[in-house]
Amino acid sequence: MPPELKHETKVKLLNAALSVIRAKGYQAARVEDICEAAGVTKGGFFHHFKSKEDLAVSAANFWAEMTGQFFAGAPYHHHADPLDRVLGYIDFRKDILRGEIPEFTCLVGTMVQEAYATNPAIREACDASISGHAAIIEKDIAEAKRLYAPDAAWTPESLALHTQAVIQGAFILAKARQGPAIAADTIDHLRRYVELLFNRNTAERKHHGQ
Repeated sequence: MPPELKHETKVKLLNAALSVIRAKGYQAARVEDICEAAGVTKGGFFHHFKSKEDLAVSAANFWAEMTGQFFAGAPYHHHADPLDRVLGYIDFRKDILRGEIPEFTCLVGTMVQEAYATNPAIREACDASISGHAAIIEKDIAEAKRLYAPDAAWTPESLALHTQAVIQGAFILAKARQGPAIAADTIDHLRRYVELLFNRNTAERKHHGQ
């Protein structure tokens, strides 16, 4: 098989894994389900992956790469003020709560809830994805903290991880309630919390020299 076709088959399997695992969960997703969704034979699957666990680790890395590119192009990066970028990120997370539940919930958040105690490799890959995303947000939080809350006892890393805890929890509530409304409400509360944490009105006055 030419290298480009091998790559195409692997990407099909990874994309199928994103869809099937978000819809069914890691444990319930069978190799056969992923092959069917990808239009690939089981022989093709095992040509690229040793096991379902091997696929899950690769899928977590693939998810991190795909979502990294997606968020890198998001409009909130255009704000000059770092606090506006942080709040814009939160607004963007609410704005993309669209479609069916598997379409807007998180692959790695779904997998780590099931596999954290039984599959260390999957847990580590999921942690790397979530923590890596938080580390990017942390840069804007750190800049906003230097400007508006330099004496605050909390750390930019802890707030960045807190945003992910709230968002992942919002996805769990969306699954429990079978819809995005509760997740949107939860993210609204996150925005209000961040505004209070930075004392948004005071921050705006400082920014405008008042």
